[in-house]
Amino acid sequence: MTGPTAVSETLYTSLANQLPSFLSSALLQCKRLPTLPAVALKVLDISRSGDATLSDYARAIEHDPALTARVMSVANSVHYLRAAQPPHTCFEATQRLGLDVTLATVLSFCLFEHGHTARSRQHFWQRAVTAAVAASYLAQQLCPHQSGSVFTSALLQDIGMLALQTAYPTDADLLYGTEHTSHLHTLQVERRYFGCDHALVGAWLLAKWGAHDALVQAIHGSHDGLDTEDNAALCLRVSGSVADAWLSANPAQALAGVIRQLQALAPASEWAMSGLLAHLEQSLPPLMDTLGLSQPVPVDSVALLQEAQQLLFEHTLMLSARLDAQQKARKTLLNDYAMLEQRSRIDPLTQLANRAWLEEQLRARFHLCLSTKRTMSVVFIDLDHFKVLNDRFGHQAGDEVLTRFGKMLASLIRVGDLAGRYGGEEFLVILPDEDAEGARRFAERITRRLQERPMARIEQEALYVSVSIGVACLTDGGFGNERELIDAADQSMYFIKRSGRGGVSVYGH
Repeated sequence: MTGPTAVSETLYTSLANQLPSFLSSALLQCKRLPTLPAVALKVLDISRSGDATLSDYARAIEHDPALTARVMSVANSVHYLRAAQPPHTCFEATQRLGLDVTLATVLSFCLFEHGHTARSRQHFWQRAVTAAVAASYLAQQLCPHQSGSVFTSALLQDIGMLALQTAYPTDADLLYGTEHTSHLHTLQVERRYFGCDHALVGAWLLAKWGAHDALVQAIHGSHDGLDTEDNAALCLRVSGSVADAWLSANPAQALAGVIRQLQALAPASEWAMSGLLAHLEQSLPPLMDTLGLSQPVPVDSVALLQEAQQLLFEHTLMLSARLDAQQKARKTLLNDYAMLEQRSRIDPLTQLANRAWLEEQLRARFHLCLSTKRTMSVVFIDLDHFKVLNDRFGHQAGDEVLTRFGKMLASLIRVGDLAGRYGGEEFLVILPDEDAEGARRFAERITRRLQERPMARIEQEALYVSVSIGVACLTDGGFGNERELIDAADQSMYFIKRSGRGGVSVYGH
């Protein structure tokens, strides 16, 4: 492995700092990465020909990740780089090296494997080639001038996986399982096992080989999300998902997931998914055959897209139904919450406000009046002889009196007033913007109404009750808080109690 060029020194250092030291040490022991046997044989056949050209070699090796990376790394060495920019594609690298050096580089790098290890790499090579073909097609639509470099990036996006398999051959099955293991799961396993994933490993390798910064950064970000404005990066990231879908045991389901992600970025027509699938259906079988790779189950691109779109439609319906159900459940919860909140404020017997809500509202309105220089009054009401009524007629009769009194009190208040049961047979009414005289008139209406209407009937006889009422107005005393205002009304009410009951007293008058 050659060292990074000056152009990539900063990037290489950044990547090296992210890579665990034990991992970089193990990777440095790997002098060669596995090559597709069919490609190696093809290179040997070309080398036997007396009139082979650089283009012949470039076409033979451009679909092999290991050979492409090796040729580009040699072309990036200081001896060949000179003042020129590093090559972006395999063809550019062979042009720089020349025929003899290209042949020597390729033949010295081929590593033939046999048995289970070679077979276990089939899926890696299938994905690399499929992703490269898909990325090249997408780039022709979105960024045609970058299609060559996008092809190379897609081909090399998983080269870190090849390096990890080579450095840790006995752990390959544990790390990568079967060909049906999802790529996301592979990344998660690598992060748990190594503390990083193969995207970082691949970027570090390419940076160490002196690859162009753009290629290194592309490989490093090749497994990031699709939220990017760089069309070349987008084509690369989409290509891996498309390759996974194409090679999946359930391609329609996997493709539906890819389309769902793309629809969040742009209309499906912009991606020409039907054209991409048709291109893969036409291009991949002969290419896989040439590379000696086994073919997945034959795919009908038209039928695949139709099935994926149907699954996507069904998924959308399911999500819509789930959303409707969630919205209904949320509405029900909000209604239940509103009812519970309302109940927490209401006295169940009289259906007026309870003491906690009365005190909370009085506190808020007291401070509002002080800050806005407004006034208010409170009316404290106590039913006379209520204990005697309970003892004589029973608690059921007492509850009926309280209930009817609550209804009568609710009928007398205005919008904005608040009436509630303060405790036992005591009631409190808050009258915003009302002075003492207005509050006294309100209290007298209560006493007159009680004289006119019985609060219960006991054995067909009408039962009338009287009340003792105390009134306190905020402007009639230097009250420091709402508690003092209630106490003032309470004192006025007790003045009536001591004076014989059945009347109204106003604090300070």
